Amino acid sequence: MHPAALCAISLLPLLTFAAPRAGPYLVDPSAASAINILPTGSNAAASSTSTSTTVVFGTAAPSTSASATPTSPITNTSASASSSAAPPADTSLANNDTFIADLLTTAKAVDRINKFTHDTQFKFDFKNPPTDTLAKGNGGMTVRADRKSFPALVGTGGSMSVGFLGPCGFNTPHTHPRSTEFNIVVQGTLVTQFTLENKAHSIHNTLGTFQMTAFPLGALHTEYNPECEPATFVAGFASEDPGVQQTAQAFFGLDTNIVEAAVGNDFTFEGKDVDKFRSLIPNNVALGVESCLKKCGLH
Repeated sequence: MHPAALCAISLLPLLTFAAPRAGPYLVDPSAASAINILPTGSNAAASSTSTSTTVVFGTAAPSTSASATPTSPITNTSASASSSAAPPADTSLANNDTFIADLLTTAKAVDRINKFTHDTQFKFDFKNPPTDTLAKGNGGMTVRADRKSFPALVGTGGSMSVGFLGPCGFNTPHTHPRSTEFNIVVQGTLVTQFTLENKAHSIHNTLGTFQMTAFPLGALHTEYNPECEPATFVAGFASEDPGVQQTAQAFFGLDTNIVEAAVGNDFTFEGKDVDKFRSLIPNNVALGVESCLKKCGLH
């Protein structure tokens, strides 16, 4: 037999992977106030009490169908069997500015990767994320994995966020100053809109499951869930630190005289009214869109 063939045969045992313990996983859309991740299969209902993981996102609409069929598979990578014991809980490097600065000043990629001491430091769990990675509001939350919360991204040139929007959840208008955003819906429906710059017409789309759109770098954009069931999206960025600026919050955060001057050509209001507007600006992900609120009984 050819030596190359013998070599390939000898490597076969090394290429055998342990079977996953459970899965695939589906988001359960019948949950009224949380996103429940349940294992599929004939015993899924019986095992949901002990194996489900819940992400709570605030006020939710009454369930429109208690027997709704899940449609969006979300793989739980942590469910795969592992041949090695889990490392100690303190091996996470999230928000470790000293370590991140060291990575950023390391000249060679091979030296950078050898600074990591555990394989699990290359795994990010969006269902159980590090602190300071969440943007929460009444309508849901977004979880970001950038180089600060996930230092393994240093040198990759990319990052990612996952958005969990409740019924009528609204990710208020914002921009990313250092990256284009690639947004794909993995559960439910999203209405999206962006405007690139002055004189550019606004781009408006409705996205279903596994449809995507792109928001160019610096473009003002927004997403909201027009339905009474949860929606989930995954956003990829071509930057380890894409940044974000909520437009309304930033504008009304300017000095009062600047805000008054900026809107004076369209309408006028007394200076004291600026504080009223500030108090009415919702958190990053907010309940919005009047018709959806009425439809879902959230008004």
